Amino acid sequence: MAVNLREKEVDELLSIDGVGIFVGQAGIKKAEHDDLTLFVLSEKNTIGAVFTQNRFCAAPVHIAKQHLFDEDGVRALVVNTGNANAGTGAEGRERAKEVCVAAAEKLGCNPTQVLPFSTGVILEPLPADKIVTALSRMRPATWADAARAIMTTDTIPKSASRSGQVGQNHTVSATGISKGAGMICPNMATMLGFIACDAKVAQPVLQLMTQEIADATFNSITVDGDTSTNDSFVIIATGRCGQSEIDNIADPRYDQLKALLQDLALELAQAIVRDGEGATKFITVSVENAESREEARKVAYAVAHSPLVKTAFSASDPNLGRLLAAIGYSGADVDTEHLRMWLGDVLVTEKGGRAASYTEEEGQRVMNEAEITVRIDLRKGLEKAVVYTCDLTKEYVAINADYRS
Repeated sequence: MAVNLREKEVDELLSIDGVGIFVGQAGIKKAEHDDLTLFVLSEKNTIGAVFTQNRFCAAPVHIAKQHLFDEDGVRALVVNTGNANAGTGAEGRERAKEVCVAAAEKLGCNPTQVLPFSTGVILEPLPADKIVTALSRMRPATWADAARAIMTTDTIPKSASRSGQVGQNHTVSATGISKGAGMICPNMATMLGFIACDAKVAQPVLQLMTQEIADATFNSITVDGDTSTNDSFVIIATGRCGQSEIDNIADPRYDQLKALLQDLALELAQAIVRDGEGATKFITVSVENAESREEARKVAYAVAHSPLVKTAFSASDPNLGRLLAAIGYSGADVDTEHLRMWLGDVLVTEKGGRAASYTEEEGQRVMNEAEITVRIDLRKGLEKAVVYTCDLTKEYVAINADYRS
């Protein structure tokens, strides 16, 4: 079940000038089901993108990386669900290219101006013929339609919009969608994320911004510790809001735009965790006063990945020794005598052991909540990191045991 997550209404999502959306039914895994999405982009847009670091990255990831920097610019994104086109070798790459050719013929652009994206079952050939046929009969759609069309094991579509002032006289609008519920772990997760805004940003600057936003959002979530083959996160800047170009990171508008888009991306990333397969609880693991951000992330992920910790949260069991054990094996140089840990508003650990003020009743009170924060103070430095995760339930096992049936 989704944890405090709801589907956005169509009128809550801002349309973005310079982006056309179409959906269709290719019948890849299910009949009469929207499983194909086409984003058509105006000329002179710029795109930033980051992709999975899994060495078995999928065929569309290979092709999208090659096409991303086409000198004529990207004009379309094609997204299919039901088949990941991963573990398919050279044939998979050829089938991804076949989809790009068909989309290019439809739009009157070069195949290298099309970025392909796939998600679904691994090790099965992509039915490119079905996608090519479906491209010829797609229908105009909204962001909400696209959010539904890119779902796999998601229980609810994920979308959000933001608008805000960037610079003196311009308001920037942004809308994004994401998908993902399982095989979620940096870098990144079995997720697809697409954000479009009408700001004007030079490509190298947008690429850096995309990476920074990904690190703070989609690279700070985990459901099960498995890194997928198809993860992709894209930010599109159409340049239609009328502002001059942001062409360097020293421009004050860079931080303003980054804050706007990062807030949007964080909502989309957290929505993936809230919709974690079988999840009943949303958990924030915050590590502070570390010597480095890397150290803080080590500790946070050790806690967030631990199956014993996650099953304790599922059972609402204040078996908090599991959290301490995870911190201890994280690989960080932790001073156990100085470390402090809170569960919600309850101090649990200090001076190397249980806090004198802690009671099982207070721990149980917090564990019964649907949203829980674990705060860990390493008391060593000034750096921090936050990771978002969920509990691990029997339903997670059932969903993944039956995924291909």
